[in-house]
Amino acid sequence: MTENEKLKLIVSTLDRKKAESIQAIKIKDLTIIADYFVIASGNSSTQTRTLAEEVEYQMSQAGIEPERKEGYNGSNWVILDYNDIVVHVFYKETRDYYQLERLWADGEKIDIEEFITGE
Repeated sequence: MTENEKLKLIVSTLDRKKAESIQAIKIKDLTIIADYFVIASGNSSTQTRTLAEEVEYQMSQAGIEPERKEGYNGSNWVILDYNDIVVHVFYKETRDYYQLERLWADGEKIDIEEFITGE
């Protein structure tokens, strides 16, 4: 599965589950951490956990397992590390506090409109 196909699967899954403010940032030229960050928000810790679980499930169905995952206990910030793509699912207030988009502002914002289903 290509990086673009992974991005599409992750973003469309988050969109279908009603994640808010989904963003993809290309950080490949800035760090060795990953090639992309996908950042999304949920309105409650329950929704945040559900969003992360659904991404993990859909990726698993495609034969891709995360190298690491963190944050399921509190569900305020769940991280799924797929090596080239790191998914950050935040509780809305936690996202506002950490402002990852601002920290990685030098990264290239990816147009994800083609991945959004519009349902």
